Amino acid sequence: MKTHVKALVVGGGAVGTSIAYHLAKAGWQDVMLLERDELTSGSTWHAAGLLPYFNMSYATTHIHDYSIKYYKTLEEETGLNPGFYVVGNLRMAQTDARMDEYMLYASTAETVGVPYEWMTPDQIKERWPLVRTDDLKGAIYHPTDGYINPADVTQAMAKGARQRGVVIERKWQVDGYEWKGDHWDVTVTKMVEKGGNLIPSDEQVVIHAEHVVTATGNHSQRTAKLLGIKIPAIPVEHQYIVTEPDPALVEYRKTMPEHPVLRDADAKWYVREERGGWILGPYEEGAPARFSYSVPDSFRADLFPLDLERIEEEYMSMIHRIPSSETVGLKDDFNGPICYTPDGNPLLGPAPGLRNMWLAEGFSFGITAAGGTGHYLAQLMVEGEAEIDMASLDPKRYGSWMTTEYGERKNEEAYSHVYILHHPDEERPAARPLRTAPAYDRQKAEGAQFGQVNGWERPNYYGPKDAPETFDHDARSFRRGGWWQYAVDEAKAIREGVGLIDATAFTKHLVRGPGATAFLDWFTTNKLPKVGRINLTYALTGHGTTRTEYTIVRLAEDAYYLVSAGAWTAYDADYLLKAAEDKREEFGWIDIHDVTTQWGVFAIAGPKSRDVLNELVRDAEPDTVLSNKRFPWLSYRDIELGMCPVRAVRVAYTGELGWELHHPIEMQRYLWDKLMEAGAKHGLKLVGARAQNWLRQEKSYRAFGTELGRDATPLEAGLDRFVDLDKDFHGKAKMVETGIRAMCVTLLIDGPDDTDPWGREALYHGDERVGRLTSGGYSVAFGKSIGMGYVKPELAKPGTKLKVLIQRRLWDAEVTEDSPYDPGNETIRKDG
Repeated sequence: MKTHVKALVVGGGAVGTSIAYHLAKAGWQDVMLLERDELTSGSTWHAAGLLPYFNMSYATTHIHDYSIKYYKTLEEETGLNPGFYVVGNLRMAQTDARMDEYMLYASTAETVGVPYEWMTPDQIKERWPLVRTDDLKGAIYHPTDGYINPADVTQAMAKGARQRGVVIERKWQVDGYEWKGDHWDVTVTKMVEKGGNLIPSDEQVVIHAEHVVTATGNHSQRTAKLLGIKIPAIPVEHQYIVTEPDPALVEYRKTMPEHPVLRDADAKWYVREERGGWILGPYEEGAPARFSYSVPDSFRADLFPLDLERIEEEYMSMIHRIPSSETVGLKDDFNGPICYTPDGNPLLGPAPGLRNMWLAEGFSFGITAAGGTGHYLAQLMVEGEAEIDMASLDPKRYGSWMTTEYGERKNEEAYSHVYILHHPDEERPAARPLRTAPAYDRQKAEGAQFGQVNGWERPNYYGPKDAPETFDHDARSFRRGGWWQYAVDEAKAIREGVGLIDATAFTKHLVRGPGATAFLDWFTTNKLPKVGRINLTYALTGHGTTRTEYTIVRLAEDAYYLVSAGAWTAYDADYLLKAAEDKREEFGWIDIHDVTTQWGVFAIAGPKSRDVLNELVRDAEPDTVLSNKRFPWLSYRDIELGMCPVRAVRVAYTGELGWELHHPIEMQRYLWDKLMEAGAKHGLKLVGARAQNWLRQEKSYRAFGTELGRDATPLEAGLDRFVDLDKDFHGKAKMVETGIRAMCVTLLIDGPDDTDPWGREALYHGDERVGRLTSGGYSVAFGKSIGMGYVKPELAKPGTKLKVLIQRRLWDAEVTEDSPYDPGNETIRKDG
């Protein structure tokens, strides 16, 4: 066995073999893959092998698209047939809401170039007469995908990897990882057969690996313990059944081609042909999590007992949809573990807190994702970045607050939600509320309908106070849901009066010490603010794209308070801490603390916001403390509101006169009550995140995770004013070298009367697809839909006429000037 390698891949399923193959293809020598048992002996062996394109994520759609195209090339390269049956994929809809979901998905698919067709019930019946269609609304059909043999495609990728120099070793288990400063020492143990079990022998080897990738599937909890980190990937039971041959199907196939993979999403199952019969795969309620701590040594390529009662409803609905299956007996059944994560997306990227350790865990659709995972992870490892933004899949999207029970409950929920209606305003209820700010109960009493951000409960909008708990769920829609008017009223309140927003979930870091100033000057793109001032700035990747957005508050000469997006606390902390560690010798001592949970944040904004604060401010000259002279725009002051000390920052994400009120978290209820009391005479309205999202688009304020990410530079995002090209900063040369591939624009849209864009839609110029939206919503200032997105540079000029694909139609859109609402920032600078 080799003991010195460039990269060690741990796990010999479809995902692991693809990663090994693509690392070698990308040019890395000395790649080795270890499997504790046999290749495909994990979830790969009992997977049904489906290749569904359908996904609402831009990054994941790219991954699936690559896989489907790549698998079609394997036989020519390796001589092994991967068992790819390109029969197509028919996703049926029983309701208008389901068709709305497919229309939104289709617009996302167009941004990636995924082919699809629309079908009516009559067209379905004409092509596939065994399918009952009288209660269907229609379907979306993907002609280029189908299903594949999981074992065959894995073996084909393994052969391709070997042909490229990868060494594959079986029956070796990893028992320890130790970081040595520039490589990992990985202790591995030879596994031997004994009584049908696989047990460790006395033979051990230490492998020196510059990089390690874990693709351990069901064993991810063991991997987490060995690494000393948390990995919220826990398997859930998935069962499917295989029927005896269906005489009607056998007769049909004498003259007709194979059925596509059939999906009745409203019935929560997929069905495909199998040797004259049918495979039914349900995603039922009540499937339990398994192996929450480890996989028993006795569990190898094993299965759980079938629970037919649990899938009875789905089985009967298959008979309803394919009546000929009613008299067909069952031939085989499978009930095995499939790994899930709390949001159903894999954990793909650098491990939190570790160097040169890469995770590829939690693949609930591992066969579909394996090819693309290998391709894009290899780009990330070899080149430093992938061509698509992988942040939505990054393992650090979950923080250390995540526990085993949380993982169990959320993963069970993710499984049962595979075929629910995936509204863009979807909020899943399991394991909630969990992280709550002190004012949570007061907000709930005021009718707050909460969203979840990094575990925090955050008001999305305020509905009726007497609404039942189900109001928010009932209000959801792919169009303007029941919450829409509430958000409109909240947005108008900020534009015309005053509103209060809870922004406690913001990520907050304190950076200080002798090296803090030099480090942050190198780490970020903008000039550092003077003491008492703030600025907006960006940390870049090594490729010059946007890694993090910060508001920097300078507290003292060598003390800074950094505020960034609430959804990305662990993601931002990991990058900041590693960068500071790398530069400590050059710049000096730097002390960094995550103080997110120590500070609450209320944002008060609107023309009357100063009036409300003047009711509470304690100062020798209270009438002037909030004036432009004493408290100018883009500055901060330590003030007192009643008995609460507040770090007030004069900035407003809504584009109106306003302040962020950062306060000790333990005083939040007191401050809330005082603000509500003082605001009553000024018509203060409580405002949620949805209205705020609309308002920031009227100001063309880019948001991290939508307009800002690792696939665009700040210059492409149109943020030149926050980039100081006269100084040297991390990623500068690559940013300049990249140039302008696309430009971020704001568009006003003449869309449907009942629908606004969600930020996933394709943009057209004539018949040519020229870009995509990254954000969308409604503008109260202009009385029409609004969106932000990226287009070809030559189309970014204000006044350019484009089209947006919404509900299968192209709607007129026009590129506006940046900040179409109050472009001169007169309201935000208003004096008092």
